[in-house]
Amino acid sequence: MAGEETLGWEDAFAALSASERDSRLDAEGLERLATAAYMTGRDDACERAWTAAHREWLRRGEPARAARCAFRQALGLFFRGELAPATGWVARGGRILSEAGQECVERAWLLLLTALPQVLRGGAASVEAQLTEAEAVVGRFADADASALARLVRGVALIEQGEVAGGVASLDEAMVAVAADEVSPLVAGIAYCQVIALCERVLDVRRAREWTEALARWCAAQPGLVPFRGNCLVHRCEILRLQGAWPQALVEAQQACASLAGPPAWDSLGSAFYQLAEIQRLRGELAEAEESYRRAAAAGRDPEPGLSLLRLAQGRPDLALAATRRLLRESRNAAARARILPAFVESALAAGDAEAAREAAGELAAVADVLDAPYVRALAAHASGAVLLAEGDAAGALPELRRALAGWAELEAPYESARVRVLLGLACRALGDGSGAEIELQAARLVFEQLGAAPDLVRLRELAPARRSDGLSPREAEVLALVAAGKANRAIAAELFISEKTVARHLSNIFAKLQLSSRTEAAAFAYKHGLAR
Repeated sequence: MAGEETLGWEDAFAALSASERDSRLDAEGLERLATAAYMTGRDDACERAWTAAHREWLRRGEPARAARCAFRQALGLFFRGELAPATGWVARGGRILSEAGQECVERAWLLLLTALPQVLRGGAASVEAQLTEAEAVVGRFADADASALARLVRGVALIEQGEVAGGVASLDEAMVAVAADEVSPLVAGIAYCQVIALCERVLDVRRAREWTEALARWCAAQPGLVPFRGNCLVHRCEILRLQGAWPQALVEAQQACASLAGPPAWDSLGSAFYQLAEIQRLRGELAEAEESYRRAAAAGRDPEPGLSLLRLAQGRPDLALAATRRLLRESRNAAARARILPAFVESALAAGDAEAAREAAGELAAVADVLDAPYVRALAAHASGAVLLAEGDAAGALPELRRALAGWAELEAPYESARVRVLLGLACRALGDGSGAEIELQAARLVFEQLGAAPDLVRLRELAPARRSDGLSPREAEVLALVAAGKANRAIAAELFISEKTVARHLSNIFAKLQLSSRTEAAAFAYKHGLAR
């Protein structure tokens, strides 16, 4: 395909289409036309060209080449979510090979494309013999496309069976050939998008980002290429959102919704609307987010857990907790539960159910050990720190929150880092470190302002220490509350990590400001004005 890539895919398509109209394309030319049509996003023209090439190879008595065209057609249809016609083309290719009775690499394509739908339906264990046979056939023929496809299907099968590490290793091996430009453009584009989708599925966000960046470079090197298709569009939006590129993510999510609406509509349309809703929710466009979540549901994508987080933003933690609890009852897969548990923890804390939040945070930590992905470890530390802080253990929360901040920084996730900084600020404030609290909260505020995270800015303003009508500083109010609890100066100093001399100075200021003369009067004042713990 070097000529087409040098010429540019649009120009190649135009030239090949003109030759087709003049009946000057042979079977190989029709294959090149099908590839150029696919790479420029012309799916109908691609299907027509593969069909024509398939028939031409049959006419010329080349059954293996005819079968390969059928399988290439099927591969594109599988990727678009059109399983019924894809299965039909696989069956046609299989029949042709069976009638020909020759040993060829297309036999591996037949085995792999027959196994793939079963793997996707959860029957990975049942196709082990097929995959092993396909890999053996690939080993006898030097065919880079079939080899890459075998690694891809094997990776999917392992991930479906819970063997995430082995599955990801198989995907990486497939991508070595793709990155080295050893496979056809059709297989390369599909491989990039499928690997990114699978990495996202197992929450290996760092690897998904790396392959997305590689895909962007691959696309940029090919003039006229339609760069992102189907689920690849959706996962690109998700990665842009995590990176903090919200304006770009919003534009691309809107474009994804428009382009995937068809005709024909792609099965990833619901996921595109879900990503659009996520960005709108984070920006505080709650009515728009609600509509996008509903459109995601109408297109077949479960709107959770995003919809529950929207309910939290709308002040309905009861609805959020009920929905996320239902999702946990329905989910068994570790990666699926890892997506829900953070929203459940947040909902439970907002609803005042600290015990449920603590239990969920513990499960999330266990899942993080199983999946061993930086993203999940950051989620787990974030949740644990939030629960400990809500339970009043600010000192215990700090190490967890520091781990979460380091994890989000490693993943270059500014919004999640800022949310952790808010919790760090509250923990520092609870421990009497007013200066540290101000540093953390100010850092979070700057990120929220840069991103346009309106709801978080509102919450941050609500967390600012209120001006007291009694003239007491926040620290003086803390000391007064401890006096009302009957604690001596030494105990107060130990709890607030300050010296007894400093406690005595605070008490002197309190007595002067409130015109009190004893600890008993101070305690009475605290209870009367709701300052006692």
